[in-house]
Amino acid sequence: MILEHRIRMIAGTFILVSLALAHWHDGRWLWFTAFVGANLLQSSLTKWCLMEDILRALKWDGPKPVGEGQ
Repeated sequence: MILEHRIRMIAGTFILVSLALAHWHDGRWLWFTAFVGANLLQSSLTKWCLMEDILRALKWDGPKPVGEGQ
C-alpha cells in the first residue's frame, strides 16, 4: 500500500471513530473530527502533511515509487 493510501485510510478511520465516540460518549469528540478535517485542508494547500512525516519516521511509508532509490 502506498503512502497516500495509508494516509487516507488513517484519516478516514480517525473521522469515523471520532464520530462514533461523539455519538455514544461525548459530543466534544467532534473537535477531533474538525482537527482531522483542518489538517486535510491544510495539507492540500501547503503540500505538507504531519501524518506523512510520522509514517516515514516509523518506516511505515510503504514501497518507494519507481526511480526514487532506497
